[in-house]
Amino acid sequence: MKYLYSLLLLGGLTTGQALAQKAAPVGLQLYSFRDAFAKDVPGTMAKVRQMGFREIETAGTYGLSLSAYRQLLDQNGLKAISTGADFEDLATNMPKVIAEAKAVGAKYVVCTWIPHYGDRFTPFDAEKAVDVFNTAGIILAENGLTFCYHTHGYEFQTYKDGTFFDYMADNLNPKFVNFEMDVFWVKEPGYDPVALLQKYPKRFLLMHLKDRKPGTPDSNTGHADVESNVILGQGDVGIAAIMKQARKLGVKHFFIEDESSRALQQVPASVAYLESLR
Repeated sequence: MKYLYSLLLLGGLTTGQALAQKAAPVGLQLYSFRDAFAKDVPGTMAKVRQMGFREIETAGTYGLSLSAYRQLLDQNGLKAISTGADFEDLATNMPKVIAEAKAVGAKYVVCTWIPHYGDRFTPFDAEKAVDVFNTAGIILAENGLTFCYHTHGYEFQTYKDGTFFDYMADNLNPKFVNFEMDVFWVKEPGYDPVALLQKYPKRFLLMHLKDRKPGTPDSNTGHADVESNVILGQGDVGIAAIMKQARKLGVKHFFIEDESSRALQQVPASVAYLESLR
């Protein structure tokens, strides 16, 4: 490997460019670098590529038009696998959702938050989400897109004989609506991501990889200290076991998401850890 790097460097590539020749084993949720993007969009996008990423999830366009944003992705050889959609847009403005997804070239549309009052998730919130998501999922499928809901912790509050997540999984039509598992937001409310994958083996199409500092208290509110995000493999989420199970069950795409202030430093180390699991 050192010999290969030497050849690349002799060929005129920088160390960063040489390292970037090997693609990262997973994608990146660009929200991880939100602070850097706020200061320098082109430069940060180039860093994403340099770190080896080829697949990304969008997190806004940082003030760029959709066409300019797509051009920047293309220039850096980055493929937008999925893009976010606001719950209210899914309920009332599907043309906007579809247009934005197609503009960046995404296949998946992901909703990351269901509006609810305070920290308590209610049956009304869950029922409304099921109605909105089932309808949106059909419309998106008719337009060649796939809809997923991203778990965020509060769905694991107790409901009936299980959780609100169980209710949603049972009532969302799997033909049109599935899930993106954020492993942190399954662990944070006290649940086991591997067990959840096994319980719903065909429902998780996408996955956010995020680890949690040992000793962090559990919470099912959907809120946590972002500084509890640590390098993958150094936390208590159990990334190695999750990856083994997720690959076995056919999760389609994985994305590192690091919300800490140290993301630029931690993400390359997380990539290296995932490489070690291959």
